[in-house]
Amino acid sequence: MNEGLGYSPESGMNHTMPPGSGISEQDLAVIDALQVAPRAPWSRIGQALDIDATTAARRWERLRADGSAWLTAYVSARVATVGFVEVRCRPKFIDQVSAAATALPWVFSVDETAGDFDLMLSVGAADLSTLGRWVRDGIGGLRGIRSTRMRLGITLYGEGSDWRVRAIEPAQRAELSEPRVSSRTAYGTHGLNQLSLEDQALVTALHGDARMGYTALGEAAGISEHTARRRMHRMLRDGDVLLRCDFAYPQAGLPTMVIYRMSVPQAQLVATAAELARMEQVRMCASVSGQHNLQVQVLLHGLGGVDPFEAVLAERFPDLEVKDRAVVLHTPKRMGWLLDQHGRAVDRVPLGLYQP
Repeated sequence: MNEGLGYSPESGMNHTMPPGSGISEQDLAVIDALQVAPRAPWSRIGQALDIDATTAARRWERLRADGSAWLTAYVSARVATVGFVEVRCRPKFIDQVSAAATALPWVFSVDETAGDFDLMLSVGAADLSTLGRWVRDGIGGLRGIRSTRMRLGITLYGEGSDWRVRAIEPAQRAELSEPRVSSRTAYGTHGLNQLSLEDQALVTALHGDARMGYTALGEAAGISEHTARRRMHRMLRDGDVLLRCDFAYPQAGLPTMVIYRMSVPQAQLVATAAELARMEQVRMCASVSGQHNLQVQVLLHGLGGVDPFEAVLAERFPDLEVKDRAVVLHTPKRMGWLLDQHGRAVDRVPLGLYQP
């Protein structure tokens, strides 16, 4: 196993997992393998990790059963119009607003933050006008809100399904690697790529378990097993749907997420964003509308990692300006999954881009 969670000379950060962490190094290896190949047979996962298939499957089932890790699916940026909504609340209404936003199927993630805003909502719809209406009516009208500001996603350079925990060797990862569409994707804006009702049903079923068999998928979508297989392969091939192995970050020694707003000269935007997205700490990187043209989320091993990370940014990207940072206090919802205070999945709200 490599030193993905150990010392990184590149970042100057100590990645050692804290004592008593809920997810072991062996568990992380299974998670990493499933991040690379979410639907690979257990025999293939076990072979890459040099363990037997039964052991790999048993480890995963334990993680899944206690909410420490889960496999999910969702439509990609090319299918959805996405916005990032900064919400400021009256203090006594923060919990109420967070709970109301969490219940909405088109609000796919909710982060409670310490910074210039109280909540960051990641939202999606089939087109711009629908997204604007839902945010205005569904969020702006909630009691206790002081203000909202939405930045539209323009181009996605990297997101959660691209991020790797780096707990296995590059050679093991290469053994599992499957063809993928480019991470750089322009967000949809006109609803032209709206999925059929059958495709939506498949994605909804996969959202609950991205390893669901084709027979069960067909039953969930009201189509044959053969049709389910064909439609799913097409959506994955075309990049309409993404599969992701997620886990409770704090249980793996990653308790700190920071949301950055950054600015870079437009001529350097594509190259800078692409390089940022490849950094091991960066979980999401997108160009956005508004005064500052980049939004970036990073995962760190504690608040002590903020200054070293920003020192690396300053050295590597001299023209990049950090305009604002917000530390995530708690994430009650991530891509439709409801999380407890320890980051474990306890329930979910199926995502819905085509209904309020």
